[in-house]
This record gives sequence, structure tokens and C-alpha cells, in this order.
Amino acid sequence: MNIELLLSLAIIHAVALVSPGPDFVLVVKLASQESRRTAMASAVGISIAILIHTILSLTGVSLIIKSSQTLYIIVQMVGASYLAWMGFGAVKGALQHWKAKISVDNNQLKLNQLTPKQGFMQGLWTNLLNPKAMVFFIILFSAMITPDVSLLTKLSATVIMFGLSLIWFVFIALILSKPVIQQRVQKAAPAINLFTGLLFIAVSSAIMYNLLAGAMVLSENTI
Repeated sequence: MNIELLLSLAIIHAVALVSPGPDFVLVVKLASQESRRTAMASAVGISIAILIHTILSLTGVSLIIKSSQTLYIIVQMVGASYLAWMGFGAVKGALQHWKAKISVDNNQLKLNQLTPKQGFMQGLWTNLLNPKAMVFFIILFSAMITPDVSLLTKLSATVIMFGLSLIWFVFIALILSKPVIQQRVQKAAPAINLFTGLLFIAVSSAIMYNLLAGAMVLSENTI
């Protein structure tokens, strides 16, 4: 087992996890506005998606998808559409909140009441359908997991990637889903939703921009 390699992967993945992105923002949003079970379910969903990305990258499936122009375009379009849908939904929720001027009773916390299953699916699809996540794992494993790396090291890397993801996102869910924390951030819920929505829309727009730019370059080369 290559301990040095595993340690390097753990550090790189840990840095990526704590960097603000769609996964982090989604867990913050759900943990501060939904039940603890729903928030933790979203954390599990994200971690499962990361596990799938890891397995697909280690087995070369993700690289095959990335190498196929048609498949990769489909992945980008589906991913961008989902992120945009989530983003516009969050922005709409924020605007409706401000428009209705909803007041928060400090003695009674009002939650949106998403089910744990819904939280899990949101976490799963937010990460799994994000092409940027797929590219991250392809680059990471292509650079660090060479053909001579043992099966045990690959299995250990898979466990580490999943374990770190689960620990981090469950930690956020547990901390922010405490009633006292939820009470304090409830008034900021519209701002959190707006930021979440804008981030998701920005990521979606970036994916679509890169997709269109690539299509234009391809079109010019074929002329």
C-alpha cells in the first residue's frame, strides 16, 4: 500500500471539500432550513455521488465519457440544466420570502419540511450531475493513480475519498441543524437561498458557456 500517495490524495480532497461550491452551499442551505435528518441525508447523497465518481474514474469509465464528444456533451447539458433548475428554484424561494415579508417567530422554528429522501436526492444529483466534479476526479486520478498502483491502494483511496466526504458534510449538517443555530440564521434564509441560487446558476452558465465555446471552435475547424 502506498501510504504517501494516499496521504496526498487525502490532503487534496480535503482542500477541495472545504472550498465553497455547490455541495457545500447545498448542505448549508438544507442544514439551516430543514430537519437534521434531511440535512444529513443530503450529506450522505453527496458522499455517495463522490464514491461513484471515484469508482468511475478509477475504472476508466469517466475517462471514456470525457473522451466521447457526444456522451460528454450530454453529461454537460443534463448537469447544467439540473443546476440551473436548482438555482432558479432557490432564487424564486428567496424572492417569495422577501415579497411576502415572512416573519420568524423566535419561539417556533419554521422549516420547509423536505423529506430525507428529497434531501438525499438533491445531494446525490447536485454532485453527480456536475461535470466539473467528474473532470476533477479524472484529472486527480489520472495524475496520481498510475497503472502500477496496487489494487489495495486503489481500494484504500476509494474508502478515503468517501470517508472524508461523509465526515465533512455530516459535520456541517450536524452543526448547522442545531435548533439554536437554525434560529439565529433563519432571518438570513432568503439571503442564503439567493446566494445558493446565484451560485448554482453561475456554475450552470459556466458549463453552458464552455459547451458553446467548444461547439464554435469545432464548427470553425470543420469549415
